[in-house]
Amino acid sequence: MPVPPRTKAKQDKSLEEVLWDSATALRSSMDAAEYKHPVLGLIFLKYVSDTFTARQEELTGLVNDPDSDYFMPNETAKQSVLEDRDEYTAEGVFWVPDGHRWQDLRKAGKQTNIGARIDGAMAAIERENPTLRGVLPKNYTRQELTPEMLGGLIDVFSRADLAAEEHKGLDVLGRVYEYFLGRFAGGEGKRGGQYYTPRSVVQLLVEMLQPYHGRVFDPACGSGGMFVQADKFVRAHGGVRNDISVFGQESVPTTWRLAKMNLALRGIDANLGAEWGDSFHNDQHPDLRADFVIANPPFNQDGWRGTRLENDVRWRYGTPPDGNANYGWIQHMLHHLAPTGTMATVLANGSLSSQQSGEGEIRKKLVEADLVECIVALPSQLFFGTQIPVCLWFLTKNKAGIPNGAATRSRKGETLFIDARKIGFMEARTLRAFNTDEILKIADSYHAWRGTDASSDQPYEDIPGFCRVVRTAEIAEHSYILTPGRYVGSEEVEGDGEPLDEKIARFNDEIREGFKKREELQAAVLTALGSLVVSDE
Repeated sequence: MPVPPRTKAKQDKSLEEVLWDSATALRSSMDAAEYKHPVLGLIFLKYVSDTFTARQEELTGLVNDPDSDYFMPNETAKQSVLEDRDEYTAEGVFWVPDGHRWQDLRKAGKQTNIGARIDGAMAAIERENPTLRGVLPKNYTRQELTPEMLGGLIDVFSRADLAAEEHKGLDVLGRVYEYFLGRFAGGEGKRGGQYYTPRSVVQLLVEMLQPYHGRVFDPACGSGGMFVQADKFVRAHGGVRNDISVFGQESVPTTWRLAKMNLALRGIDANLGAEWGDSFHNDQHPDLRADFVIANPPFNQDGWRGTRLENDVRWRYGTPPDGNANYGWIQHMLHHLAPTGTMATVLANGSLSSQQSGEGEIRKKLVEADLVECIVALPSQLFFGTQIPVCLWFLTKNKAGIPNGAATRSRKGETLFIDARKIGFMEARTLRAFNTDEILKIADSYHAWRGTDASSDQPYEDIPGFCRVVRTAEIAEHSYILTPGRYVGSEEVEGDGEPLDEKIARFNDEIREGFKKREELQAAVLTALGSLVVSDE
């Protein structure tokens, strides 16, 4: 008997999707923006508890092994090792006090005071781990978080299939956390876009930036997705986590906490500042000069109080207008960029051509200073809750080819324009995404031009309608407007070998012949109509 389509679809769901469906089934009428905090907090609580338990089990095996340096001859000595905080923290494991571990909460999951028990566990973990203080949610006793809902969530994250995946690697909880972040952001629409950049956009940015090692900085880090992808990139290319140092800043307190948990889940030691703060007015890393800067700041941000910063040292190329922070973000990132560093940022398309409030003059100075390395035009519908088309800016102080990571050739006086508006697929009804081949098509063109694509024997070539290298003098002829469509031209269409003059003559004859046949048909119809006789009988 064939399997019904609905059953097959259910079987094809990933673990993350199954967990999501189970968790959202418990949400009731609670708003997604509110529901995400207790759900993500519980995922984090399970992670720290499970990593603690895994380390404890490892130590138990060592203290019982006569051949181990950890071997202890009696129970008291064994317990002294198992309860030694340093044996956990030295391995990057958070200390979880007895009575506040996941199994303790699971046993109490059906009790009416489960909300208070969770709050107590969060507070205890914060007390014992200074880097988590002020980070974890501690409001599980709210009326809308019923014991049934909380107990149900604990059951969801205690599933046997999740436990089985955890035995293969605790990174699964990081994937679950990231998946849930994306789904919550999608449900919140525009608000979700403030803390979550869609995965394919992040992958494209990182694949082009290639942060193999060095200091990585995101001044508008949201929930930390750029850092997670940078870490994946490093490990995928044979590196280790310590190859990069992570620095970030976020202005929204709840989002800053989400980022701290997200990165801790991944084992990424990140400096997100002593607290949340506005990057323009409360810079948490004033002395940082990063090798890589990567960000997706708010689009066309107004009301950013730029008038209070008129003489700021960061405005080297001009004071950005108070009504739009685009060029404030660009110059803030440039200020934090090392002499051989490269930055990448997502901006609204208006940043490429605006002449208002001095923006055109700032853009002119950036081009004349030979800082603009690459501009990529992207399609619409890439972000939650907005149809606004966007672009990627890549800037560097190092077009001379001084090695920073992979060696590059000199690109002085050149800017690469890529028009990627026609690529991508509809991942959902209102959301576009890129597949791996599309990401590599853009990134490979960029690296072939820079001279960093060691895997390819093909030299860079302009592709009409897609990419073209342009000299600064030509950009000046276009009033320093940076819209890729102005420079890349039209896509070549394969010809049929017929000379153009002959094709025009042929079309002329065919059209005239068509008109003649129409006249003949019209005359025949009129003759037929005239011959019609209405009988008087």
